[in-house]
Order: sequence, then C-alpha cells, then structure tokens
Amino acid sequence: MSNDKQFVEEITPQSEDFSRWYIDVIKKAELMDYSPVRGCIVFRPEGFEIWEHIKEAMDVRFRETGHRNAYFPMFIPESFFQKEKEHVEGFNPELPWVTEAGGEKLEERLAIRPTSETMIGHMYSKWIQSYRDLPVLINQWANVVRWEKRTLPFLRTSEFLWQEGHTAHETEDEAREETMKMLEVYREVIEEVLAIPVITGQKTPSEKFAGAKDTFSLEAMMKDGRAVQAGTSHYMGTNFAVAFDIKYLSRENSLEYAHTTSWGTSTRLIGALIMVHGDDRGLALPPKVAPTQVIMVPIGPPKKRDAVIARADELFTELKQAGVRVTMDDRSDVSPGWKFNEYEMRGVPVRLEIGPRDMENGVCVLVSRISGEKKVVQQDNLVEEVQAMLAQVQLEMYDRAKSFMEDHFYSVDTLDEMKVLMEEKRGFTLAGWCGSEECEDKVKEVTGATSRNIPFKAAEQKTTCLCCGKPAKHTVVFARAY
Repeated sequence: MSNDKQFVEEITPQSEDFSRWYIDVIKKAELMDYSPVRGCIVFRPEGFEIWEHIKEAMDVRFRETGHRNAYFPMFIPESFFQKEKEHVEGFNPELPWVTEAGGEKLEERLAIRPTSETMIGHMYSKWIQSYRDLPVLINQWANVVRWEKRTLPFLRTSEFLWQEGHTAHETEDEAREETMKMLEVYREVIEEVLAIPVITGQKTPSEKFAGAKDTFSLEAMMKDGRAVQAGTSHYMGTNFAVAFDIKYLSRENSLEYAHTTSWGTSTRLIGALIMVHGDDRGLALPPKVAPTQVIMVPIGPPKKRDAVIARADELFTELKQAGVRVTMDDRSDVSPGWKFNEYEMRGVPVRLEIGPRDMENGVCVLVSRISGEKKVVQQDNLVEEVQAMLAQVQLEMYDRAKSFMEDHFYSVDTLDEMKVLMEEKRGFTLAGWCGSEECEDKVKEVTGATSRNIPFKAAEQKTTCLCCGKPAKHTVVFARAY
C-alpha cells in the first residue's frame, strides 16, 4: 500500500497547502475545535488524551529526578513584574490584565499568568531561609495566557497548557547541572515517546528567555521544513533571586542569593507531533501517545457476524488485560473499507482485522499505519505480535522523521546561499555567525529565518560569519519557524 495514496479526499494534500492540510487534519480527526474567544481552542477528547500521555511520560521522569508537583495562582500582581525589568519587557506585549472584579476597580492590576517566575520567586523568598532548605525542586502543570497576534491551533494559541519547572539551588554549578538534566529529560521524551528527532543547543542572547542568563532549546523540523521549539530549559542565575530576595544562610553562615532555573514544554508538542508524522491520509500517531493503539475491525457476512464478533470480544479482552489501548468498531452500517480509511486518517498505529476464515484458521491480520505492512498472525500469540508491531511502528516513525531531517539539513557559507535555499527548498541551514546582533537581524530580514540554537553537536564547525565574513564565534542552526 503506497504511503502517498490519498485515501481521504477531504484532506488537502501537504504539497498543495501545508497549513490547510494541518487544519483539515486536526478538525477531521476531532482533536480540537475553535472556541468563541479569539485564539483559544477547545481540546476534544482525542486531542486531550494525547496531551495526557505526554504528561504521563514527562511526570514520571520528573518524579524520578526528585521533583514534586505544586500549583500557584494564575493571577499575578503588576508590581511583581516590575521587579525584574528584562522579564516584564519580554512579556508586556502579550499580557492580558484584570482591572475590575466584583463590580469594583482593583487597586492593582493583575496579569493572567504568562509564566510563573515572578509568583514562584515571591513564594520561594518565604520558604527558603537556609542551605538546608535547598534545593527546591518544584514543577507545575497549568494553563498560561499569552495574547498572540497570530494564532495556529496547538502551536500558537492565546491560552495553552504546559508544565513549568522552577528550582532553586545553593550554587551555580548545581543550577546549571539541573538545567541540562531537564533538557535531557525533554530530549528523551520527545525522541523516544513522541518519535520526534530534535537538535539540542544554546539559544543566542537575542533569543534567550527574558530574564535568563542562558537558554537551551530543542528544535524539531516539521514536514514543511519549518522549526518548532519543542522545549526550553533556562539557567536564571541570581536574577530572580535578587529581584525577589531569595536568600539563604550558607554553610559558612553568610547570606547568599539562590541560583534558580526554569524549564517548560507545552501543548505545542501536539502540533509538532502532527506536522512531523502526518501524511496525506491524515494523522500518524506514535503508539506511545496514541489514544487508540489498535483498532479491531470484525469482517464477515451477516450470518457469521455474531460468531466473529464473539471471538473478537475475547481477543479484545486479552489485549486490554495486557495494557494495550484497543478499540473495536463492530458497526454494521458502514463498510470495512470506510472504517479502514477512517482509522488511518485518525492515525491509529495498528489495525486488526478478523473474519470467518481467520476464525477457522486461528489467525487474524495486523496492518501497520506507517508501512502498510499486512501480517497474518496466530491468535494464540496475538498479544506478543501486537506489542511487537507497536514497537516496530514507534521505531519506524522516529527513523523516518530523522531521515527527513537529515535530508533537509543544509550547510551554507553566505547569506546569498541561505536566501536561495530558503526560497527554493525547505529545511534547516547550518552557518557561521560572528556573534553580533546586527548580523543575526540581517539574516532574518533577508531570508525570514531566525537562529534556532547553537547546536551541541554540529556536523561541521563554520569558520566565517555568513553575513559579514568575519571569523565565526559560533556555528548556528537557522530556520523559518512557527
């Protein structure tokens, strides 16, 4: 079965209009719907369950690394933002304000949380008194609001769901170790659970988080060649500790400022998941986060239908007890072919077909959403065969995405080269950069690409700046981004 065959005519082909394809897929697969509030979406159960599986994968790793979950208010006093100048300047254009409540004007405006550094900094200043109180390792699962001018479901919305970790430490070394540890946790989840390859590296100063000393990111390539920032981890230094007076009595009996970190991922991972793996048939979901991992479709004439369904029910129970997320579609008012197309469009990783002849032979048929492979398996070994195919699909999805990234990763030496590439091809470019903001701005002005990060592992090290020709201080990944 060709992966390029367009089974669902209502979905715009990716090659025709990638953005339209994206909207078609998420609406037809019932992942979301638009709300009456501009830039906000409703997560339908299919979409929200993907987030729940991402959340589970993240949360278990957070706990394993010693972090605990807490919750902080979504309303933040305006005065809190004034305490860290760079932070408020970075977020001010996106802040929605509450000015009236209970029929009365508030004495102080309240921002609806765009991120929680200020609120958490205030609380840490109360909780941390001594080195014995450190480290503080807290994560929060919450919603945040950033009043975006241009929105796109999941990838950029006015309100979105995320997690934000905030930690405080005795020393810079400990805080930096934490920053990199959480970046690695993100890499593991994004690559091993979502099957999305990423480039890890450090953000340039102009692209770092407002108020951070250093920001590190994971950049993923979508099928249209654009980048999505899949997650970030920040070393904040003592910036917020000074602003919010987070001091502790050290082991040497002196008052010191704590070193803090923050790190976050959000529901934009759902958007990335769709754009990295989807095709003209619709969604393609990695088994580890798919709401339904196996769809069972009983097949057969009406006279034998009851017997087929009875056996399918038994196999369904076996799979369910083994922890497989399985659903059975035994409706008689739609054809098997319609069901096949429908569940391919919804991205279900494995389809299980069983009919009268299969029952007689003690077999059933497994079909991979990714490769289209059809495999006849013994019913006695069904659980093992299903688990093996799910594992294979997961691996194939990562390998395909990685191959796509490698095939669309280019090396350039001049701005003219990058401009041509950005206009004629899709993908990322690797280039030298002298370190000046002027050259970085020039790249964006001429090509529409922004610096994504300074990769930890670059295929080559550039020696000259693509803009000015001066010696390169860094080798940088540039791309147009969402």
